[in-house]
Amino acid sequence: MDRGTERDAPPDRRAGDGAAGDPGSAGRIPLAVVVVDREGLVSHWSRGARRLFALPKEEALGRPAVDLLPVTGALPEDDEDTLYGTYPAHDGRGPGLGGSLGGQPAYPAAGRARLDASGAGRVDVLWWAYPLVGPGRERLLVLAADAEALSPEGSGTSERIAPGFAPHTDFPGSEDLARRLPEILPSTSVDDSARIVSQVLELGYPLLEFSRNDRVPVTPDWGVPRRAERRQRRERAARALAAGEPVPEELRDEGEDLEYAAVREHLEFLNEVSSRIGTSLDLSRTIVEVSKAVVPRFTDVAGTYLREQVVAGEAFDEGVPDTTTMWHRVALEHTDEPGRWDDVVPVGEAMPFPAHTPFFQCMTTGEPVLVPRISEEMGHAIASQFDKRDIRPLITGRSMLVVPLKARHVVLGFMILLRHPERQVFDDMDRVTGAELAARAGLVLDNARMYTYQENVAETLQDSMLPHIPPRMAGCDIATRYLPGTLLGRVGGDWFDAVKLPGARTAFVVGDVMGHGLNSAAMMGQLRTAVQTMAGLDLPPAQLLRNLDDLAQRLGDTYLATCLYAVYDPIASELHLANAGHIPPVLVRAADGRSELLDLPTGAPIGVGGVPFEAVRVPVEPGDRLVMCTDGLVEVRGEDIGVGLATLCESAAHPAASMDDACDTIIRALNTRGGRKDDVALLMARLGGIEPDAVAEWRIRPEPSEVGRARAAVREQLHDWGLPKAADNAELMVSELVTNAVRHSHARPVALRLVRGDTLLCEVEDDDHELPTLLNARPADESGRGLRVVSTLAREWGTSRTAAGKNVWFELTLPRR
Repeated sequence: MDRGTERDAPPDRRAGDGAAGDPGSAGRIPLAVVVVDREGLVSHWSRGARRLFALPKEEALGRPAVDLLPVTGALPEDDEDTLYGTYPAHDGRGPGLGGSLGGQPAYPAAGRARLDASGAGRVDVLWWAYPLVGPGRERLLVLAADAEALSPEGSGTSERIAPGFAPHTDFPGSEDLARRLPEILPSTSVDDSARIVSQVLELGYPLLEFSRNDRVPVTPDWGVPRRAERRQRRERAARALAAGEPVPEELRDEGEDLEYAAVREHLEFLNEVSSRIGTSLDLSRTIVEVSKAVVPRFTDVAGTYLREQVVAGEAFDEGVPDTTTMWHRVALEHTDEPGRWDDVVPVGEAMPFPAHTPFFQCMTTGEPVLVPRISEEMGHAIASQFDKRDIRPLITGRSMLVVPLKARHVVLGFMILLRHPERQVFDDMDRVTGAELAARAGLVLDNARMYTYQENVAETLQDSMLPHIPPRMAGCDIATRYLPGTLLGRVGGDWFDAVKLPGARTAFVVGDVMGHGLNSAAMMGQLRTAVQTMAGLDLPPAQLLRNLDDLAQRLGDTYLATCLYAVYDPIASELHLANAGHIPPVLVRAADGRSELLDLPTGAPIGVGGVPFEAVRVPVEPGDRLVMCTDGLVEVRGEDIGVGLATLCESAAHPAASMDDACDTIIRALNTRGGRKDDVALLMARLGGIEPDAVAEWRIRPEPSEVGRARAAVREQLHDWGLPKAADNAELMVSELVTNAVRHSHARPVALRLVRGDTLLCEVEDDDHELPTLLNARPADESGRGLRVVSTLAREWGTSRTAAGKNVWFELTLPRR
């Protein structure tokens, strides 16, 4: 470009210095530059604008742009046979200049219009409008040129008409504008942006270049008759494509161009949507992503419906839905005013759909259903299923596309897409796009559904394996916590338990099967069941671990487990503990708040085989707290476990208002450290003990006459405790148990003990090793009714073997005082 020549170019309307036959540049003419601010007022009016519109700068600045610029549409009909042929106001890729001036345009636009300029007659103007982005007050850059300056000689072979900038423009602040050109003209190539920026920086005239080869972001369909003819051919091909008719042979090239452009646009949209959905396996988040991805670019309203079981994360019959299938409205995205849809079609509502609706057709066939316009009749039919709500004003007259959300040939739900009446109706291309969109969304939703389902299965399995321990047992309060190692591994091998034992005692157990996953969980379930069974037999802690190790050997040598077993006797105020390779428990003393790791023989893990286990007895006081946990709480990769144990002792000693608060304090102190990957099981027990005056014991000689003395002693003791209402039932059951004990005892006295707590516990112990069984006594039988009476009246009852014989016990619910 000869910048010296252009600098002194005369302001008259004529073609530039380029030769018409030059393939690189057919000519150049000056351009008018106008900048419009955010209030719609002219903030810059170049000398080119003064020449083109015959209006001085002083009169233009500060005036509304709509009063000065060409905002009219196409030329009058009597001008359609001019050099440029028939053309629209713009090329269809953006609003007309009037629309650009009236709002905030989102993309460049271009067009041609007539303007009655003051003192210049009617001016035929070509214009370009570029949105200005950024924090400045400028909103719109408008470039305009005199169309008459494009003579046939100057532009007869031109394919593209592009605005450019020659040196020495009078646009103030052009350096800032030049730096923002890559944002203003985002579709230009790097080379084009650099060329325009360099010209603007040199403060040159704005000018118009028309070239065969130059491509710009917005190029109007103006030019010579050959261009007009080609445009008409494209319009004919477009009409044929829209109508679903075959494109005539002579228009095949034009039809293929249009079809290729449309397909490319739809593919770009699908790729964009695909990148925005499926960022999470959370079902709720995925639903929102799918809804927001299509509004407003593809549709104005998007309602998403899913099967009831999909929302709940449950399995379901994968057959074809019917009129009884319940569908949950899980999302509704729209561009209408806020709240317009909320009361009529609220999210969360579940409903079936009748067979005559397009929704039922979509869900049963698995194919999209296109309704170009919802008629009043269809609107009434759809609205009839909404009780006391009139949905017709929201849907009548709109274009509707219903697309199925399916995966693996199973319909999970569907989306109802609606466009405003003013918007172009859905066509066959939109049907294809909608179907592809739904297919991709269906796969994403199915992944989220399967993940949710597996999470629910894992959580149900884990809950079934972990016990639901009451917060209070005889002489102690209990609190527990379980944390999975990872979200994907909710099922693990850690467990805890608390088992009621004879004599108002409680067994506490915490174990950890090495490894993760379903196999470890299955092994954990077997060991936990075995511990409960053997604890119910009242085996000593060391013997219980010995038997558990033998069982693990019979189950296989694939897995190892650690286990800590402790028996608390609230009457004797002691703990009896044995350890199989587990981390030691922490005991927090109530007297001084001091915490300590109990020094226990460690023992080998369960499953090693052939290793002895030792038990120790530890005296405790009322109010002491016992803390047992798995190593996942205190062990962190790359850190010595002693650090975690020290933190456990420190946090366990922290005062707390409740047992739950104490557990939470420990979890917060230890779970905030990075690197934890293992499951965590935590059991805490506050050892409250049982006061001596709440226990009464008697030794009864194994003689029938002693049964009456036992009845009298029990009645008297219950009156002393203020429990006279419990005396009758307690006396009757004690009579039956003592009678059986006296009958089967060999030589040692029968022991009778009452323990008053939350319930009344009665124990009868003798030296006979044969456990009694519950029988169905016949009318003529003289015995066999004693345990039936106990089973009927007692809250709970049971039997167990002791070192010297057996123990039969029952609990009686105490009446409220």
